[in-house]
Amino acid sequence: MPHRAHLSSLQIANAIRESISEGYTKAKLTKDIMAGCAVGIIAIPLAMALAIASGVAPQYGLYTAIIAGFLIALSGGSRFSISGPTAAFVVILHPLAMEHGLGGLLIASIMAGILLIFMAYARLGRFIEYIPHSVTLGFTGGIGIVIAILQIPDFLGIAISSIPEHVSEKVGVIIANIGSTNASAFSVAIFTLTVMLAWPRLKTPIPAHLPAVILASVVTFILNQNGFDIATIGSRFHYTLDNGSSGYGIPPVIPYFEWPWLRETANGERFILSWATLASLAPAAFAIAMLAAIESLLCAVVLDGMSGKRHSANSELLGQGIGNIVAPFFGGITATAAIARSAASFKAGAQSPIAAMVHACVVLIAVIALASLLKFLPMPALAAMLMVVAWNMSEAHKSLHLIRTGPPRDIAVFITCISLTVWFDMVIAITTGILLSSILFMQEIARMTKLTDITNNSKFVSKPINKNWKVLRVNGPLFFAAADRVFGQINEELKHCDGIVLYLEATPILDAGGLTALSRLITEHEKTGKSIFFAEWQFQPLKTLAKAKIKPTTESIRFFSCLEDALKNIVKT
Repeated sequence: MPHRAHLSSLQIANAIRESISEGYTKAKLTKDIMAGCAVGIIAIPLAMALAIASGVAPQYGLYTAIIAGFLIALSGGSRFSISGPTAAFVVILHPLAMEHGLGGLLIASIMAGILLIFMAYARLGRFIEYIPHSVTLGFTGGIGIVIAILQIPDFLGIAISSIPEHVSEKVGVIIANIGSTNASAFSVAIFTLTVMLAWPRLKTPIPAHLPAVILASVVTFILNQNGFDIATIGSRFHYTLDNGSSGYGIPPVIPYFEWPWLRETANGERFILSWATLASLAPAAFAIAMLAAIESLLCAVVLDGMSGKRHSANSELLGQGIGNIVAPFFGGITATAAIARSAASFKAGAQSPIAAMVHACVVLIAVIALASLLKFLPMPALAAMLMVVAWNMSEAHKSLHLIRTGPPRDIAVFITCISLTVWFDMVIAITTGILLSSILFMQEIARMTKLTDITNNSKFVSKPINKNWKVLRVNGPLFFAAADRVFGQINEELKHCDGIVLYLEATPILDAGGLTALSRLITEHEKTGKSIFFAEWQFQPLKTLAKAKIKPTTESIRFFSCLEDALKNIVKT
């Protein structure tokens, strides 16, 4: 099927190859540069805020946007995706950074990148189709709640030395310290939030968070000059360079190569690379890979809908893997495609992955030229910005619509996923959600498989048959969840008649469970002498029967190609 080829194709740099093959002109390059500059400016405060939310210094978010953002665009399969740090990873990276420090976080990102490349070559990109909408809404909603909770201390200006790992403990610590709210910091957060909510009404192409953060920085600078104490990136973070010089905020240097395992851990010690530490990081690496795959492919699907183009799912996984393997060697944390930034880039006129590569260069220029200004960004303003990001990510309107109109099984899956994401972690939530959704779906399909008596239905049986016979129609798949019940009903019917005709034209599937139940029925009634005529097996069940070498062995158990032939043979008996 050519229209589905994008789900199984795999080629490095697929998106940029396709863009160039279609004819890449000077006009397209100009549009890419303009779009890249626009989204690059948008990405600067977001990358810093997301790094802080993930438990590391802000410059590592910028390094991620630079290295991973460039490499994924160059090597991936979605021509409009913008990759970098995203809010979705906060729930995984924050506890990881608290326990293992930056070194452990970077190693987990590399491991996740290797898994993503394996997923690409295993052609797993197509399986994004099989993640239920209720599962996606559930874990994204849960992530939004967790992000919002993590921002409350900075939003209120509460000084908390360390945030506990579990949500209940986090909420408890926040409530215990609520009395120490910094009124001036809280005012800056509210001001930022107000600007972000009011700005869209002006209907300008400039995204709301950019003027909000700039205005909040000006307000914070004025307040701090007049004796107020509002935390900024400069007051919260400091750095020391290799030459011994130090400063506040972010270092004005380009990303530099350093072995990830030489980075410091959470307690300031060097990360110890061993099989034990790799084993302890494996669950987090798996979670990162799964989320990166889901997030990047969902983003690509959204952009396909906006642009009318087709992404290469496996090529995109390959690009994401390459970016997440290389970026940690330059201090970059986990990256994936960001839907909001990607949509902004497309709306700004992006034509190819070159727009994303320009975006990475813009962030690089900002690191070098604007480091002295970025230290004035206020922490309450970044917290307010991430509150809005968390709200948008949760897609609350879609969740409410699902609860109001969705079937009970989808609502149950949604509530389960959102609860497990908040109280445990995202891997448990997604795994449980998919399993629960599958079980409930199979239960519903099993209920749809019915056995109907059509003996006296003239539409199927035009002439009277022997009175001690029945004609039964099986409607639905005979798989493990339905087969025992259906064949049990058939067995009960045989107790009260000499034989039955099973009309199977509406039975498209026979699996191993159905085959076992069928074999048991045939074996039992070969001994009793009761007749069972099977009419109109479909292709897949016939193939399954042939593979299992099941065929009629007596005159009482017979297969017929059509119902009419089976009914004629009843008359002869």
